[in-house]
Amino acid sequence: MKHPRITRALLVAAVLASGAFPPMAASAAPARPVAKAAAVVHFDLAAGQMPENIVPDRDGGVDVTFAGARQVARIDNQGKVRVLATLPAPADPAAVTPLLGFPLTTGLVRDGRTFYVLYATGSAKETGVWTFTEGNPPRKLADLPADGLPNGLARDGRTGTLYVTDSAKGAVYAVTPKGRVEVFSTDAALAPAGFFGVNGAKVRDGHLYVSNLDQGALLRTPMSGRTAGVFTTVASGLAGIDDFAFTGHGDQVLASLVTENKVVLAGGGRPVSTVLTAADGLSNPTSVLLRGGTAYVPSAAYTTQNDPNLLILRLGRGRH
Repeated sequence: MKHPRITRALLVAAVLASGAFPPMAASAAPARPVAKAAAVVHFDLAAGQMPENIVPDRDGGVDVTFAGARQVARIDNQGKVRVLATLPAPADPAAVTPLLGFPLTTGLVRDGRTFYVLYATGSAKETGVWTFTEGNPPRKLADLPADGLPNGLARDGRTGTLYVTDSAKGAVYAVTPKGRVEVFSTDAALAPAGFFGVNGAKVRDGHLYVSNLDQGALLRTPMSGRTAGVFTTVASGLAGIDDFAFTGHGDQVLASLVTENKVVLAGGGRPVSTVLTAADGLSNPTSVLLRGGTAYVPSAAYTTQNDPNLLILRLGRGRH
């Protein structure tokens, strides 16, 4: 399937295949880069292999969403790709996904053998949270607004609640393990300013952290109740921020700036510093996975239309 050219900056992430991966240790180890990034694999843009999100796999590889292919795939530590699930094609051929115009899989969470994935089509029949266990077909867990764009996904391990960002509506939804959906927040800090609003999502230390692409900000709010408190700014000046990963130093993150072709170090009370650029091989980076002193940075090539890839960066253990 020839994938349509995407003419505006957006969010989507991940690439990794052919070639062995560095081992993924269990402990997060933040730090300053000490070696040049290297591309591990190059994906097929025309086939929709534009991974939107990335999570660690239990056997040393990774699992990703292929946005344009509507798939969740596993890339093992030898670089082999195996499709775990394919979401159904939209039943309504006239449906148009808000902001992007094509059906896509976005956020991804793995809990053992169970996966949760977001799917947006512009149609109420498909748009929402889907789930599956390995070896079984996906099923829809929760409906989300068809005129929204569910994008970032995070899970609170204490309660099993899923938190979903909606980049079109500037909202965050809380989805219970049984699929009940509640509006967690529509804070003005989540709103778009012309294109994409709230984007990536992570749960850490009793707080929900989110990014806002248009506003260039990393935000957080406590998760002490059924609705959010005030979102406060952790870091700003992050134009085009998509997803992010905590380094282990407080609320410091490595963040992908999809429209700027950069990965930066931000938060933690320090000035923003650039870690990777297009010169290192970035091509619209959309997420970051950090494990065991190694950063995995997928690029989707949405606006560059060139070389979707996964970069791997060894990190040192010095202070920032």
